[in-house]
Amino acid sequence: MPHYRIKVESIASVWEQDAEKIKGGLKIAEKSVPGMDQDTVTIAVAAAKQALEMAQVDGKAVGAVYVGSESHPYTVKSSAAIVGEAINATHDLMAADLEFACKAGTAGVQICMGLVGAGYIDYGMAVGADTSQGRPGDALEYTAAAGGAAFLIGKKDTVADINATTSFTTDTPDFWRREGEEFPMHAGRFTGEPAYFKHISGSVGALMEKVKSKPEDYDYFVPHQPNGKFPRRVAKKLGFTEKQVMPSILVDKIGNTYSGSSPLALVNVLDQAKPGDRILMASYGSGSGSDAFDIVVTERIKDAHKRQKHKLKDFIEKKQYIDYGTYAKFRKKLKGI
Repeated sequence: MPHYRIKVESIASVWEQDAEKIKGGLKIAEKSVPGMDQDTVTIAVAAAKQALEMAQVDGKAVGAVYVGSESHPYTVKSSAAIVGEAINATHDLMAADLEFACKAGTAGVQICMGLVGAGYIDYGMAVGADTSQGRPGDALEYTAAAGGAAFLIGKKDTVADINATTSFTTDTPDFWRREGEEFPMHAGRFTGEPAYFKHISGSVGALMEKVKSKPEDYDYFVPHQPNGKFPRRVAKKLGFTEKQVMPSILVDKIGNTYSGSSPLALVNVLDQAKPGDRILMASYGSGSGSDAFDIVVTERIKDAHKRQKHKLKDFIEKKQYIDYGTYAKFRKKLKGI
């Protein structure tokens, strides 16, 4: 998690907009900003190294690395190959970069589940990370943030077990960026009902039907968080309580980290979860799709908590505020320099 932050007020003042109205509408107070020397790969490497340290697994045991992002630093050059080299993974390595807007990280989890389950590899690394873009003056400037999380997928000594996963996918163009374009476009309110809500409801409904569960069977609900309003609304729509969803809500303080959004929210829940806790996570990616996961925390979470040096909240609370000029410089929004 980058430690730079910019407040809604700092952005609103530049565009002469009502900061309080924006904060109330989006339910976001500030967002994370990557520094000049940070990109998707540096965030992915840091997260992957922390995952291996938490799991007490040598990088040489990792047989696959998948990095999901919509802000890979290279159009033609693998982010996953860099991450694999950085964690000292075996050269007999399956690696690829994934894109599906904000759900590319959870797609990596599903791929690793398949490879591990089929016996092709012992461990797979799935990373969701982004340094997302927003056109100057666009509503995305208030939410498009940076961050990432990595999960080591294997069969041995797990801190949480994935019981089942489902996906719901349609061609719904609510958000897009063509090759060569610097900033994405979005369809405004269209991103809500026919996109975000329909797809998360679809994947979650299919998952609960698959495992024969009900909302009250879960201790935590972890939805994708494009802003502060949507995850609260979809939780209520699906029958989950505020108590179930609030431990995962990070967007208020760090913004929408895109491919890192639901993975980071899951990390935050695992940081406080107890053995036996049941979690339902649902990612969302524009274009559009949602992956849902039924997860149960194991007894090994207690040992993981004991050896854990830092929780996610420590990274969130360590912050330095910047003004809009510094933000524009960091995000390379100033041309001709």
